[in-house]
Amino acid sequence: MPQPLAPAPLTPAPLDDAALDQLFREARSYNGWLDREVSETQIHQIYELAKMGPTSANQQPGRFVWCRSDEAKERLAAHASEGNRKKIRAAPVCLIIGYDLDFHEQLPWLLPHTDARSWFTGSEDGRRESAFRNSALQGAYVMLAARALGLDCGPMSGFDQDGVTADFFADHVSDKGPRWRADWLCAIGYGDRASIFGRSPRPEFETFNQVL
Repeated sequence: MPQPLAPAPLTPAPLDDAALDQLFREARSYNGWLDREVSETQIHQIYELAKMGPTSANQQPGRFVWCRSDEAKERLAAHASEGNRKKIRAAPVCLIIGYDLDFHEQLPWLLPHTDARSWFTGSEDGRRESAFRNSALQGAYVMLAARALGLDCGPMSGFDQDGVTADFFADHVSDKGPRWRADWLCAIGYGDRASIFGRSPRPEFETFNQVL
């Protein structure tokens, strides 16, 4: 009996200009938002795309709180700088991007083919560096996923990280202190073009690059 053919390997094709514009060239960081909600279904769709982005050893250290209710956004705004409070309150969703210092405890199921947990048990400082780097990548994947789904983003710092950590990650504290820590914020919704400035300069390739 003939054996079925193996599926042909996926060969990615370049995205067209419209898609590249939506993800990069025409995408902007928004300061204001149209009065259109972002549904929980859309939040799940964003995550289902973003989780496919690579992290070292598939460690997936990012921990996310999607502040969608007025109550949650008000709590978050209380920890923000004066200039960011209005942005948080007005956004349909404001995401807290955090990271888990004990992400390695999840590696037995996230990377089951090897003992990856043992790679990270010896040094909390090493885990912090890895979690910080890879969760930042995951936050960037969230932004690209949101843009791919027709939404806009407004990333922010300018808030009390310790205050947000204590408020929103209070269930993840040990005798060593908070295990999940807040890092940065990202408002998500349908951006109001009136809220943005002209695009700041972007460097030419030769300015900060070299090919060896």
